[in-house]
Amino acid sequence: MQNIDKFIFASILAVFFASTVMSSDVIGYISLITVFLTVVKFLVKPEKFEFKTFELWLLAYFMIVIISLAGSSLFHLSLKGFFKTFIYLAFYLSVCRFLKSDKSKIPYIIGAIGLCAGFEGIVGLMQNFAHVSEISTWQDVSNLNPEQVMTRVYGTLKPFNPNLLGGYFVSAVPCLYGISAFLFTEKNYKLSICTLILSLLTTLTLFLTGCRGSYIAMLVIICGIFAVSAKYLIKNYRKIYLTLVSAIASLAVLALVSSTSLRARVLSIFAMRQDSSNSFRFNVYQSSFQMFKDNWLLGIGVGNQNFREIYGLYMRTGFDALSAYNIFLEIAVESGIFALIAYMGFLITLIKNAVIHILKSDDIKSVIFVSTALISICAVSVHGLVDTVFFRPQIQVVFWTMAAIIRSLV
Repeated sequence: MQNIDKFIFASILAVFFASTVMSSDVIGYISLITVFLTVVKFLVKPEKFEFKTFELWLLAYFMIVIISLAGSSLFHLSLKGFFKTFIYLAFYLSVCRFLKSDKSKIPYIIGAIGLCAGFEGIVGLMQNFAHVSEISTWQDVSNLNPEQVMTRVYGTLKPFNPNLLGGYFVSAVPCLYGISAFLFTEKNYKLSICTLILSLLTTLTLFLTGCRGSYIAMLVIICGIFAVSAKYLIKNYRKIYLTLVSAIASLAVLALVSSTSLRARVLSIFAMRQDSSNSFRFNVYQSSFQMFKDNWLLGIGVGNQNFREIYGLYMRTGFDALSAYNIFLEIAVESGIFALIAYMGFLITLIKNAVIHILKSDDIKSVIFVSTALISICAVSVHGLVDTVFFRPQIQVVFWTMAAIIRSLV
């Protein structure tokens, strides 16, 4: 019991490392270990836990999910989805409680997530040079020349999917940039430069996933980094700041011009119905919105298995789907309009509190950590507009950890 905090910390780190190579079930079991240890600590050393405003929204969301579960026509399938939601939120509370008593571990947690992202970045680069073949149909090549076909890397995350890897990078890459900035403030310049190089390599791998949603989210990450750095650079180092912004923009344009496959992939975002992947999503959106209209109050119950069973009654022939391909539409379909309102209330309030802290705080390290978490959460939310890999445990554990970091510092 005297060392229980060490065990909790080790289990939290184990969740991140397991996310890179283990199945969803194993990640869930390790998360439950973290929750179990936290409950044991609470029973032995009770501490008062006050809910913040955004957590009241989160509590409301969870209560509505329970009501939705009770009213689901496929209760047994929805129960599985509910257990997943419960584990994620319990993991969030566990990390919050741990960081409440030991904020010094925040850089280690962010560093661990960044290290996992860097590992996936290196693996992805190796897969690109090895020209790995597709496991399934991951891009529409009907209108592409052979040189425009991209080798889409998928890393070691299970199940193997480039969109999952892209979504994971979106959530974890800010941690690499954040820990690099933290090491710089600590005057550990060599390690900071090494981490920055790893960040750039991982960012390159993000583009090699071919996940177009992650391209948009990466733009959010870059804008977020420059917005936060402006607080410290725009007054005294205006020329350096503007030079950096211009250099990054020039590199992005150069990458699009020089890479035929990347340019084709980016332009396919604007192809609308002419791209089969886009057309598929539009059909899924239409069917999912119809599901929402018919179940707007309490939804159909949480869980992708539950969704798939009922989606079959609404889908267009030949357009089967595992999810709504939009996390906000997914929440509305699964748990109803009030669950969506509660979740949006949580997200908006959390972001608002983080932004206020960044603008007002004079503690540069605290600003770096809160900014890292905020950028990750915003990027994941933007990526979630066109995909639902958000509900995969690899991304969920990072997302809720980032929320816990903000909660512990603001």
